Amino acid sequence: MMTKQDIQAQLDALPDNRKTADVDRLIRALVKEKQDLSFLRAYVLREQQFHRIYFHGSLKQIKDANERLQWLDKNLLFSDWWHTDENIDFVKDADFERALSFARRYVYDSDPFIRRWGYVMFISKLCRDPAHLDELLALFHNDEAYYVQMAEGWLIAELAVFFPAQIEAWLKESGLRYEITGKAIQKICDSFRIDNALKARFKALRPEMKAVK
Repeated sequence: MMTKQDIQAQLDALPDNRKTADVDRLIRALVKEKQDLSFLRAYVLREQQFHRIYFHGSLKQIKDANERLQWLDKNLLFSDWWHTDENIDFVKDADFERALSFARRYVYDSDPFIRRWGYVMFISKLCRDPAHLDELLALFHNDEAYYVQMAEGWLIAELAVFFPAQIEAWLKESGLRYEITGKAIQKICDSFRIDNALKARFKALRPEMKAVK
């Protein structure tokens, strides 16, 4: 059975200026060997070099997206926005209602990166079904944490790609502060998937959004 010291030795053998791609090659080897990486769980929040290895090495060995959701629910060990967002692709094929049941809890968690995960986990084909739009919009609420506000803005902008008219109307009634709606409008304006006419309509909402207290 491998140990933390074994993984550290393999990391130390990588180039001094190692890149994510170098670590990913190590992860692929561990996955191919079907290594049980559960022993790393105790270290990921204190020793960041193990975070990607633990999450990706474990999740890539789980084939079912709903089982990945369950694994993530037991391992909400997010220490920054990057390590949080990296998990989006692992749940894109999960059952929407199951994902939503977790998200309804996450968006009110005391940990801002768990709250962030409650939004960004839907930034995939999980947010594209019009039948689910109202349920997703019900997740949004005012949050003081910057990285959560950014996540909310990001998901709103993603929804605007597929449901621009609905999101434009909803923003006016949402009651969300400009710290969130302003970020959403900026991401909408930065998107290559939204045409300029729609961007202009969302930009025009800024004065109204700024007035929300």
